[in-house]
Amino acid sequence: MRHFGHIAPEVRQRLFHQEPCEFTADSSSRLLSAALGATLYSPATRPRLADDVVKQTGRGVVSMVLCLEDSIGDEDVADAEENLVRQFTDLAGRTGTDLPLLFVRVRSPQQIPDLVRRLGPAVRLLSGFVLPKFTEERGIPFLEALSGAEAASGRRLFAMPVLESPELMYRESRVETLEGIARAVDKYRDRVLALRLGVTDFCSSYGLRRAPDMTAWDVQIVASVIADVVNMLGRADGTGFTVTGPVWEYFRVQERMFKPQLRRSPFLEGQAEELREALIEHAMDGLLREISLDQANGLLGKTCIHPSHVLPVHALSVVSHEEFSDAQDILRPERGGGGVLRSQYTNKMNEVKPHRAWAERTLLRAEVFGVANEDIGFVELLAAGIPG
Repeated sequence: MRHFGHIAPEVRQRLFHQEPCEFTADSSSRLLSAALGATLYSPATRPRLADDVVKQTGRGVVSMVLCLEDSIGDEDVADAEENLVRQFTDLAGRTGTDLPLLFVRVRSPQQIPDLVRRLGPAVRLLSGFVLPKFTEERGIPFLEALSGAEAASGRRLFAMPVLESPELMYRESRVETLEGIARAVDKYRDRVLALRLGVTDFCSSYGLRRAPDMTAWDVQIVASVIADVVNMLGRADGTGFTVTGPVWEYFRVQERMFKPQLRRSPFLEGQAEELREALIEHAMDGLLREISLDQANGLLGKTCIHPSHVLPVHALSVVSHEEFSDAQDILRPERGGGGVLRSQYTNKMNEVKPHRAWAERTLLRAEVFGVANEDIGFVELLAAGIPG
């Protein structure tokens, strides 16, 4: 699989200076953690789930979570598990079909070995589990169960803990909770692919819900939690993990209070004014702003609950030609001693030592999402990725 792999090769050639790399479920954890992109969630109760997975793969989705937790009712869990096993078996029988990275969001540690056993040979399609309401106390049993299921099945399985508990929201318990989470995920570092943020649960602790023209970063009590998670768990010194962006809840806006947040000029230059109007109509201007703020604050990828959110996440994850040029300059072997240099675009200072970690992350993102050609921006990437 590869990002933008659903686009015709000749179109990719026009868009990209460096095309996104190909990867598989067996690629390195370093590569996969960066490549998750927009992770699309789907309830495990869907009767045509296998068809849905194949359909979304054809639209550019590279990672999906099939949910047995909050998206389904308590009374539906047993039926959802049966359906999940049936749909995995269906997918396993479809030879030559490209599939995304598939994860299952479970409710309890006991579900992990049980589902792995029931999947049988179809477990080869499973990349891991999403672990809800993760703290040290609640999370260790999940990680132990995953480790045991991996050993029993012979299949490498990753964990994606969701940080969403009230203990993280409350100031008096936040640092202690984060320190416990850090101990737990560090112990199982080779199995933890990424940390996910449950911002809806954060808001729930205070009876809040952000409006479609506001981002998670505008809700200060939520933004403070995300900042502390990145501070303690997303460091670039080798101790950190990939932290993914929060879910965007909206599909369409009936009425808005604030002006649209998408500048008109990039769309006029790309002759895509209709695309701009469609994005605004479906609340995508708020999503695009939130994605940009996610990236500016150290997050990579995003939880998505609607297929229309996937392409904006991927389009804004592509590395610009200017970013790529700066990152390459900073990491040249002859720059190992440090120093300051003017960027090739002659519009900024690149300071080798302070910008090194940024450059390394940028080149990893460039590997999985590609590098745009000099004259290509996110508008062209969005327009090219929309199914005809």
